[in-house]
Amino acid sequence: MNKNKTALALEHNATSGASWRDYIELTKPRVVALMLLTSWIGMCLATPGWVPLDVVVFGNLGIALCAGSAAVINHIVDRRIDTLMARTQKRPIAGGRVEPLQAFLFALVIGTVGMVMLMVLINPLTAWLTLASLLGYAVIYTSLLKRATPQNIVIGGIAGAAPPLLGWTAVTGHFEGHALLLVLIIFAWTPPHFWALAIHRRDDYVKANIPMLPVTHGIQYTKLHIVLYTIILQIVSLLPFITGMSGLIYLTGSVVLGARFFYWSIVLMKDSKPDAAMSTFKFSIIYLMLLFVVLLVDHYAFYLWV
Repeated sequence: MNKNKTALALEHNATSGASWRDYIELTKPRVVALMLLTSWIGMCLATPGWVPLDVVVFGNLGIALCAGSAAVINHIVDRRIDTLMARTQKRPIAGGRVEPLQAFLFALVIGTVGMVMLMVLINPLTAWLTLASLLGYAVIYTSLLKRATPQNIVIGGIAGAAPPLLGWTAVTGHFEGHALLLVLIIFAWTPPHFWALAIHRRDDYVKANIPMLPVTHGIQYTKLHIVLYTIILQIVSLLPFITGMSGLIYLTGSVVLGARFFYWSIVLMKDSKPDAAMSTFKFSIIYLMLLFVVLLVDHYAFYLWV
């Protein structure tokens, strides 16, 4: 009976047509919003003064469109496994509200607009780096690594770590070491962030036959690695201060936030609080947002003081 109801619901969804909200959902707007925060801060850190308004608007819009395009491709590629997981089975494609071809055309249009915007209105370096990160997420991670190795999120994390570098190059037009430090922070943050969610959703990954670390090596092993990666993250997050990129405001914020993240990793490892995995996952998002905000405050405080 339940299977029949599910089938009827999917049939109804497929015939009722998609709304604009479904297409927005395909772009993973919450994920893109966090990416835009880090890309905007990357822009601000690239210059002692204010970032030109056209760079802020067109740079972030182009990055957002390309990131949204990659997210849509992720929905298309993962549509089969999305139907098997409680967290994802109501997504627009998995739920039958948007056809894969319609989604692909949508991804192609917004991705092309984003690339042209970056190429013409910002600079070619930012456009090519954005394309590389798009392909890294949509093709290398989603299509290959995700199904091939429990280290998928570690290796593929470099694609999701690119936004602050993209923001930096949008302003300067070239690479700089400090921009790569911002990438390294997000790269180190990604595994403990995502593994906490993977622990919470382990049964879903088992059903979908996705080799996430909690599935292949067990929950306790994953918890230990979350603790180890939070320590690595704490060390990496000190590099902006050590290299002279930031000052005492950032150092204080980094240490406090890192200590709190480490606390949650220990809570998760000991399983000392209910729903510790989701609490750790949620704090990891707050951690990254606040860390970059503190970095921004430190940056402008220094130049205003000078």
